[in-house]
Amino acid sequence: MNPAPDTALPLLGGLTPAQFMRRHWQKKPLLIRNAWAGPVPLTRGELFALAARDDVESRLITRSPWTLRQGPLARRALPPLARAGWTLLVQGVDLHVPAAHALLRQFRFVPDARVDDVMVSWASEGGGVGAHIDSYDVFLLQVQGRRRWRVGPVRQPAFEPGLPVRILTQFEPTEVWDLAPGDMLYLPPRWGHDGVALDGDCMTCSIGFQTPTPTSTASAVLQRMLDGLEAPDHEPHYRDPQQGATTTPAAIPPALQAFAEQAVVAALNDREALALALGESLTEPKPKVWFEGGAPLVAGQGVQLDARTRMMYDSARVFINGEGFMAGGRDARLMRQLADARALGAADVGRLSAGARALLDDWCLAGWLHGIAQG
Repeated sequence: MNPAPDTALPLLGGLTPAQFMRRHWQKKPLLIRNAWAGPVPLTRGELFALAARDDVESRLITRSPWTLRQGPLARRALPPLARAGWTLLVQGVDLHVPAAHALLRQFRFVPDARVDDVMVSWASEGGGVGAHIDSYDVFLLQVQGRRRWRVGPVRQPAFEPGLPVRILTQFEPTEVWDLAPGDMLYLPPRWGHDGVALDGDCMTCSIGFQTPTPTSTASAVLQRMLDGLEAPDHEPHYRDPQQGATTTPAAIPPALQAFAEQAVVAALNDREALALALGESLTEPKPKVWFEGGAPLVAGQGVQLDARTRMMYDSARVFINGEGFMAGGRDARLMRQLADARALGAADVGRLSAGARALLDDWCLAGWLHGIAQG
């Protein structure tokens, strides 16, 4: 069940999601004591095992001196547990650990289009990544051990030269908080923060929300639009019947420049193609994600999206794992329900048209969703 906008949540310190978004989201930090009473999403051993996998992004950071090593990282590549000042960071834990995926779902009062992932860090005593800023919104949930966070605004960031990690040259925290298991800190983008493990076996879950830039958005959308660009039948060619003889043959004709400009503007003004490209790019699976073939859907089953599946919709289409489909009427309503709830009961599956049901069958076989027994 997704959080209701007007229901007070312990996760948000008694605020409703609507209140939190209005008062704090992208505005100011919030410290929440006893935000999470659930279990630790995974053990230290399970986190170390993830770091050793080829399909998981991981990093090892040590202090004094600062070093950075990219994964995969076998257990023997990690320092001894008793050595102070090192941190292991593992990205996309929600894609591989059901408990981490369930944790991420607690934050679905924020649009899925903004979701990045759940990163889990493990640190020995004194471990951390230094004072830094992030370009995304993040909830820092302490799940094991204790960590001290120094937090403050940074107006003109500058970074220490020659280091493998981006550490602020000057950082003047305005708040210092010690977080125990269950405590959580929300930080908007570009707030300086420095977290240091106060004891060994310190584990923190970072629930991150991406903030796309105009350049990254345009790059992703334009590439999709370009890939989908098709020439219509009997498309007119460039004509220049008034072109005269030239003494500067290497000069690009102004008429050809104007022709190219008009062609590009016309392509960009295709709002349908732009909407399709945006939805497809937003639902593109994470790097290093691949799906194993699944079992076909059988009568009487509901469906549930795989944890790695990204599904969204707009007013005309549904998008899943980088593909877009037109949808209308009852099919659109039920597909949107599937995207919002990440599951659809057997009775609702039975209400889909033959074409929409065929899509579910295809997605099951691709491993994008799975049949679930009812009752």
